[in-house]
Amino acid sequence: MERVRVIIADDESLLRMDLQEALTELGYLVIGQVGDGQSAVNMARELEPDVVIMDIKMPGMDGIEAAKILTEEKIAPVVLLTAYSQRDLIERAKEAGVVGYLVKPFREADLAPAIELALARFEEFRTLEKEVDNLKEALETRKKVEQAKGILMEKQGLSEHEAFRKIQKMSMNTRKPMKEVAEAIILANADS
Repeated sequence: MERVRVIIADDESLLRMDLQEALTELGYLVIGQVGDGQSAVNMARELEPDVVIMDIKMPGMDGIEAAKILTEEKIAPVVLLTAYSQRDLIERAKEAGVVGYLVKPFREADLAPAIELALARFEEFRTLEKEVDNLKEALETRKKVEQAKGILMEKQGLSEHEAFRKIQKMSMNTRKPMKEVAEAIILANADS
């Protein structure tokens, strides 16, 4: 089994070292450490970790803003590590797409569950996103095929079934997806 690759972002170097030691003992592979949010984003873009653990309060870009970027770019799930449990920070973290939250001082025993949960949620998001994309594509194809069927029915006097079969047959003969065939029919009849 491949080890989970982790980036640690915290402006306290001592905490980064402690965290790396704890993560290594738990079987995780720490592939990088940084002390601010912008560096965390840059390193994550470059190294594509499985998860990023970062502090909220850091110089320059804070951990929540960095988490928002990493989530929007779908780079890696983020587990926030903070000494602050204020309601507004938790709200901002939720809006940023953070999938884990640990309050300092954390216990080593809290790390693995937070990381594993973050990985599972992130994978669920990816799966849902793929399903949504597939559904959008299927809907787009269906719209195009319906439009092309309408053209064939009107121009060639075909029944709906005959028009569909014609598009289907053209798709098989040309080895092109039905959507492409339908788009070609629509395009060929755009001027008329």
